[in-house]
Amino acid sequence: MPRTYRSLARVPEFTPFFAAAALRVGASTVSGLALAVLVYDRTRSPLLSALSMFGPSFAQMLGATLLLSAADRLPPRAALGGLSAVGALGTLVLAVPGLPLWALFAVLLGQGLADSLAGGVRYGLLTEVLPAEDYLLGRSLLAVCSGVTQIAGYALGGLLVAAISPRGALLTAAGLSLAAVLTVRFGLRRREPRASGRPSPAETWRTNAALFRDPSRRALYLALWVPNGLIVGCESLFVPYDAAHAGLLFGSAAAGMLVGDTLAGRYLPARLRARLAAPLRLLLAAPYLVFVLEPGPVVAAVTVAVASVGFSAGLLMQERLVALLPEGTQGQALGLHSAGMLTMQGVCAALAGLLAQYTSAPVAMTVLAAASVAVTLVLEPALRTSRLRVHPSPTSVRGTAQ
Repeated sequence: MPRTYRSLARVPEFTPFFAAAALRVGASTVSGLALAVLVYDRTRSPLLSALSMFGPSFAQMLGATLLLSAADRLPPRAALGGLSAVGALGTLVLAVPGLPLWALFAVLLGQGLADSLAGGVRYGLLTEVLPAEDYLLGRSLLAVCSGVTQIAGYALGGLLVAAISPRGALLTAAGLSLAAVLTVRFGLRRREPRASGRPSPAETWRTNAALFRDPSRRALYLALWVPNGLIVGCESLFVPYDAAHAGLLFGSAAAGMLVGDTLAGRYLPARLRARLAAPLRLLLAAPYLVFVLEPGPVVAAVTVAVASVGFSAGLLMQERLVALLPEGTQGQALGLHSAGMLTMQGVCAALAGLLAQYTSAPVAMTVLAAASVAVTLVLEPALRTSRLRVHPSPTSVRGTAQ
């Protein structure tokens, strides 16, 4: 039974699953940086630049309210491959010269809708690929993979933007998405849907309402969404803060997240996980208060790296959320977590851009960081371990999506 990252590779299908996820993260990272630079060069607008990078997140909540019931009711291999193909096609369209801004944002909206469903499908499939008791280990490895891939993706994206053009970087991102499609198609076996019945907006609404009605789950959802989103809003201003070193700042954020997710998922004892979630959320936000002093690139990069260790709080809280889920709702519940988190990131990116438009990037980053600290402190009483009600057999997720 796997208990280390290396031993996960011996689980059938985990390697292609892992590779497909890494390719999609790489594609998203390269295309996001390229779009931010492209839009900022065209408009000189911090708001539009932030929206081009994180705007697809707005569509996540729309998808969460209309589409998520499909995460449990579609064949996972076909759904995952098809949604990756949508990402590849959309990125090719974004690379078309002279594409109007309204068309660019329309494509991003469509990609966001597809991604809102892909999260539930992907992590639901993970519960079938891995034994249930190894969910946290596998989820941790995927988070580490995301950090490493983002570092490589921002480095690659920065090089491509400088050496070729933003559109050349977008074409590379489309190629990475196409590689993910092929990896899913030929690396994973066909499976039946994890739940019966037809997906519908009504079914999506009904399950979402039941999930959010429970006070313990509601507190966890808010803690997963809001502090994280506010700090991603800070990140969305890296280009207007220091365009020449934006790749360095994004890479530093990914490196810090990598360190945090590795420590939390692989080495942190179970007895400490619940206790450290709140301190880690504070660590995520507090260092960004330094940006009120407008630090140079080296100090800014170190600050961002230290703060990003706090993203590992999301991994710890997600483990607690899984323990609170009723049987048969894992796919939609974790899809709702992902969609809500990404939606809040988009909202906060827009808020950050709007604040920066009328003040400055350092001021906006400081305001959002202070708000993140305040939200963490307000939510903490509801998140104390003694108040969490755990459902029986929380990790028995066979036949359901995540």
